[in-house]
Amino acid sequence: MYTKKFEMRWSDIDSNLHLRNSAYVDYMSHTRMSYFAQKGISQAKLSELSLGPVVLHEHIHYFKEALAGGPVTVSLALTGHSKDGVFFSFVHNFYDDKGRNIARCRMLGAWIDLKSRKLTPPMAEMWSFLAEIPKAENFKELTKEDLRTFGEYPEDLSI
Repeated sequence: MYTKKFEMRWSDIDSNLHLRNSAYVDYMSHTRMSYFAQKGISQAKLSELSLGPVVLHEHIHYFKEALAGGPVTVSLALTGHSKDGVFFSFVHNFYDDKGRNIARCRMLGAWIDLKSRKLTPPMAEMWSFLAEIPKAENFKELTKEDLRTFGEYPEDLSI
């Protein structure tokens, strides 16, 4: 399991003196990108490949407060990807300084071509990288049904 430890900064705390909601999102993104960079897929490398990861949705479940002053450790595990690799899903667990699981987030993402701004499968060199990401016990191949789990579709305004 890949983990990253964070020291809570003053700016990460909300008026209730615990970790603010958006800091959880920041920590997860930083954990993913730190793992990617450690494996040779830095932001510069992604830019060179004209490839970008995008978040389609994140669902955070909070179990216990992360209070100001303590460190937070965030884990990363791959829970799935589509057959063509366009879509991927991760689970992040958050732990306090005693190792207690204080929150969990499941996220769904995709790869986009940074020039066309369209969803795209990753190139061959990315497949070996994806194969190395620690997999969750419940890892599976994502299907079209998994992408619409919540039944959300766009509803445009009539202008």
